[in-house]
Amino acid sequence: MVHASRRSLLAAFAASVPLSGLIGATARAADPAAPVEPFAASNGLASALSSVTLPPLDASYFTPVTLGTPLTATVLPGTPARTEVTSGGTRVALLTHGARTVVLPGPQRTFTENKRPFVDDFQRTLPDLSLPAESRQYWGTSPGGGSWSTLGPVDTDYSVVPGAGIITLTSDYASRHASLHDDETTDVDVRSVAGFDKVPTGQACSYALSFGYQDTHNNYRARLSFLTSGAVELRVEKEVADTVTQLVSAQTLATGVSAGTYWTIRVRREGFRIRAKAWPSGSAEPSAWAVDVSDSTFPKGRVGLRALANSGCTNLPIKLTVSRFEVDAANWEVPPSVTHGDWVRVLPQPFDGTWTDEVEQTIRGWAGSTAPDVLAYAAMFLGGAPAVTAGAGPAQGKQVLGRSGYGYLDPQGYRYEGADFHEYMGIGWTFDDGAYTGPSSKQVGNLDCSGYTRMVYGYHMGVPLAADQDTSGLRIPRKSRDMVDHAPGVRIDRTDGTNPPTAALLQPGDLVLFNADSGDDNPTVTVDHVGIYLGPDAAGKRRFLSSRKTVDGPTMGDLGGASLLDGTGTYATKLHTVNRI
Repeated sequence: MVHASRRSLLAAFAASVPLSGLIGATARAADPAAPVEPFAASNGLASALSSVTLPPLDASYFTPVTLGTPLTATVLPGTPARTEVTSGGTRVALLTHGARTVVLPGPQRTFTENKRPFVDDFQRTLPDLSLPAESRQYWGTSPGGGSWSTLGPVDTDYSVVPGAGIITLTSDYASRHASLHDDETTDVDVRSVAGFDKVPTGQACSYALSFGYQDTHNNYRARLSFLTSGAVELRVEKEVADTVTQLVSAQTLATGVSAGTYWTIRVRREGFRIRAKAWPSGSAEPSAWAVDVSDSTFPKGRVGLRALANSGCTNLPIKLTVSRFEVDAANWEVPPSVTHGDWVRVLPQPFDGTWTDEVEQTIRGWAGSTAPDVLAYAAMFLGGAPAVTAGAGPAQGKQVLGRSGYGYLDPQGYRYEGADFHEYMGIGWTFDDGAYTGPSSKQVGNLDCSGYTRMVYGYHMGVPLAADQDTSGLRIPRKSRDMVDHAPGVRIDRTDGTNPPTAALLQPGDLVLFNADSGDDNPTVTVDHVGIYLGPDAAGKRRFLSSRKTVDGPTMGDLGGASLLDGTGTYATKLHTVNRI
């Protein structure tokens, strides 16, 4: 059903992969030879893209790999049974009995993910008063930038209505901080749009865009002071252990500013260089930076907002309404990175342990190939991936690769599950058993965790898919709770009920299934999340890809929880089962 569209994609990728990798500028989808350009904000920071890169182009890419005759197939000890295929004493393939995935050596690749740009325009309503007070979120989760933390002095000073994050200054000289849970941001081009509902009396009020934020006592900020006279001043400062230092002298930007005037603050931080500007949001952005200074106190940290009424402000409460928070570009200090030479291919049928001429010819055909494999397709849904449309088949003209979200938002800003592979493409789908599932206009461009797995292994790699539940072991079920027992292939390891499995035979491409306790109220559900194992990262930790709510889509990164199978994080401790398709 899908092979025609897959062939056209393979042809395009075979031409482009050896040059610069799979993820680059959008122009790359049309012109494989186009240079890969980094994402850049308007006159802004160059932000490194998530990427899959190969070594520099050389003659070896055009030289067919010649395997000796005959190939040697040896069954290795252990469970599950595996057959190692060698040529001249060198491994050229590893097959698992009962599974379709095959691992082959190939050109070394590096998979890297970096922070994606995002905009939070506060399209939600919070807090949810139906929840107990201890469970309420007051600003919720940004679209792809992490969860908001709100601090001081009382929770009820924070709320969200559709189109506005609100901070209410109910007492003077008490800072209120809203920051995003992402401590690893270094270079950043960030802006916020906000305004006060009153001109203060007695003493000034201020709102600031914070960056390099460590905690409420240690941070940088570009701060606008709204004076009782109606003047607005810009200050760029750092706070270290509660001691505030002005990095430059205050600048008066305007006088006679009325209540309700929205102001934009923009900060670009590159290395130790800090630039800032601010302007009334109804006017054009100034071309020049108002502040250009260097400081190295905080090399990384969160971004966020701060609001304050100076001691002596006499017309409280005053509301700060934030209509937009935008990260145009950003980098993580150490982006997650995995480098290895394993390529994961998929056989037309599970390997039954019998080494035949047909299997041998398949392995020979794969030797040295740089056509996209399981891991390449999986990476093609990270932030920064260009959109690619199918040239033929049932998805003709529809996007089948490119940056994916997780799901659309409910009224409180949480992401709905339910985005399957065909919903990403915006089409309905008839499955092998005749069952039909329609499209969802709200889920176009989205993939939940199991939908992402099905997109990679089902749509792109041709493994049969079930419409919903399926106990045959021949088709990939719709949900992770059913995949844990009924996904096609071979179980590699499973928890003993107390400890996560060691997964000693884990290999790239394996499905990793978790009992992450993500809020499912059904006590019979033991698994609620699934991902695809990628390989050991630069620190030697086992890293996986999965689509997650917190980052709004597929990730191999650690925003909202480390994507690691080692250590003490949620996914390391909640690994339940490893399955090889």
